[in-house]
Amino acid sequence: MKKKALAFAAMACSVAMLLSACGGSNNASTTADGGANIIYAYNSEPQNPLIPSNTNETGGGKPGDLLFSRLVSFDKDGNASNEVAESITPNDDATQYTIKLKSGWKFTDGTPVTAESFTKAWSYAANAKNAQKASSFFSTIKGYDDLQKDGLKGDEQLSGLKVVDDSTFTVDLNQSDSMFPVKVGYLAFAPLPESFYKDPKAFGEAPVGNGPYKFKSWDHNKQIELVKNTDYKGNEDVKNDGVTFKVYTDDTAAYRDIQSNNGALDVMESVPASFTKTFKSDKKVQPYSEAGSVIQTFTIPSTLEHFKNDEEGQLRREAISMAIDRDQIIDKVLNGNATAATDFTSPKTPGYSDSLTGSDNLKFNASKAKELWAKADAISKYTGTLTFSYNADGGAKPIYDAVVNQLKKNLGIDAATNPIPTFQEFRDAVTNRQMTGAFRTGWQPDYPSAENYLWQLYSTAAADGKGSNDGDYKNSAFDDLCLQAAAAKDTDSANKLYQQAQEILLKDLPAIPLYYSNASGVASLSVKSGFGMDWQNLPTYTEMSKK
Repeated sequence: MKKKALAFAAMACSVAMLLSACGGSNNASTTADGGANIIYAYNSEPQNPLIPSNTNETGGGKPGDLLFSRLVSFDKDGNASNEVAESITPNDDATQYTIKLKSGWKFTDGTPVTAESFTKAWSYAANAKNAQKASSFFSTIKGYDDLQKDGLKGDEQLSGLKVVDDSTFTVDLNQSDSMFPVKVGYLAFAPLPESFYKDPKAFGEAPVGNGPYKFKSWDHNKQIELVKNTDYKGNEDVKNDGVTFKVYTDDTAAYRDIQSNNGALDVMESVPASFTKTFKSDKKVQPYSEAGSVIQTFTIPSTLEHFKNDEEGQLRREAISMAIDRDQIIDKVLNGNATAATDFTSPKTPGYSDSLTGSDNLKFNASKAKELWAKADAISKYTGTLTFSYNADGGAKPIYDAVVNQLKKNLGIDAATNPIPTFQEFRDAVTNRQMTGAFRTGWQPDYPSAENYLWQLYSTAAADGKGSNDGDYKNSAFDDLCLQAAAAKDTDSANKLYQQAQEILLKDLPAIPLYYSNASGVASLSVKSGFGMDWQNLPTYTEMSKK
C-alpha cells in the first residue's frame, strides 16, 4: 500500500514518503505538547480521506494502520496473530471460514465492535458504487460480482457474508483461499462503526477506529495527530503517548530536522540520496539499514500505443528492461542501499526465487536490448519520446534521471523524465489514468505472501480502478495460476504456482522491476528506545519512546 499496500514506496529514499519539511518552524508543536512522549514521524499528505478500504498508499496507510485493528495483526517480522478475532476456522477445502470475535472490543466513540462492523465494512468496500481503491481484495468473496453491476445504491451486501450473532460471522468464498486468514490483516479489512455510513466524507476527515491510537486532528498538508488509545486491548504494547505524522515535501529537509534533534521530527523510513553514503556513520542520528521487502518498479500502461500486451509491446518492454543497468544505479545513485530485482516479489517474501524462467529479462544486456527494439520497429516503427513520471517530493529524481540517461545511451531512444510536484498529485494522475508514458510504481506488502505482490497488482480483478493494477494489465493464464495457488493445500505447492505465474509476468513485463529497497531509515537522538523497522520497511511506531 497502501499501502500501501501501502502501497507505494519510493527509493532508497523510501518511496512512499514524499513529504517535505516544515522545517524548524515546527518547534512550536514540540513545546506545545508539554513534554508528552509524542513521536514525530515523517509522512506524505494522504491521497484520500482516511477510510481503510480507499487507502492504497503509505501516506494514508501509516496512520490508518495505527487507528484500526483488524481480525489479525502482524508482529515486526510479519508473523500473524489473532487480534480482534478469537478464531478464524476454515472448512475442509478453505471455501468457507467461521470467524468468532473476542469480547469487549470497542471503537473510540464507545460503540461495540460486532460481526456486522466487519460484514458491512467489507460489503461497502466491495460495492462498485462506492469506488473504493481496495475493492479487489474482496473479489474472492461470494457475491462480489453482483456488487460490480450498474445501478447499485451502495449499501448492498456481499451475499457470502452471514452474521450468526454479534460475535460470529461466516465468509463463503468463490474458491479455496488458504491465505484468507492472513489477508484479513490488511487495512482494507478493518471494521467500521455505524457512524461511518451516516457521513463517510466527514468520517474520512476524522476517523473513528479501534486501534492502538485514536484520531486527534488533521491539518492538511502539515500533520496528522494521533494519541494513545487507553481503551485499546490488542496485541500492541504502546510505549508512547502518541504519533504525529508530519508532512514533508523535501526528504532532505526532513533528514536535517532529525539531525538537529530539535523536536520537529523523530523518525523517517527513508534516507535522502545525498545522505546514503554517510547516514550509517552520522553521529547526529540513529541509523537503520537491513534487507527489506519493498520492491521498486515502473509501469507502462497496457493501453499505451507500441507498448501493449502483444508481440511488439513485449519486445519493447524486454528491450527497455535489458537496457537498464540496475547494479550501476544501485552503486552510483543509491550507494549500495538496495538489491537488483530478480522477480516481482522480494527476498523476504515466502517462495522468492532469483532464477525463474524469464529473469534474464531483468539483467543488463545492451546488445540484446537493441536487437529486441529493432525487431519491434520492424513490426511498427516507434518515433516518439518515452516519458517517465514520478513524484518530485520523494527523492526519485536521481533514479529516473539515471534510467532515462541509460535508455538514451544503451538503447538509443528518445526518453525524458516528467516530474510531478507532489505524491498526491502523482497518484491522482495514476488513479485517473492520465499517464501517457511510464510512471514510477513500487509495492510495500500488506501481508507476507507472494499473493499480495502478484494478484493485487497484476490480476484482472485489480485492474480498471478496482485495485492496485495501475497499468490495467490483463492475462487470463496469470489469473488462473494465482487462483490455483490460492486453492493449494500447502504453502510449498502455492509458492510453486506463484512462481509459474511470475514467469508469465517476466515475459509480459506489465511493470519493470528495478530493485528491492533496503529498509533504511533514521531516528533522532531523542528517541531513547524501540527504534527499528518492520516487515513493511516501516518504523516500529508503537515501540518507540522518548522516555
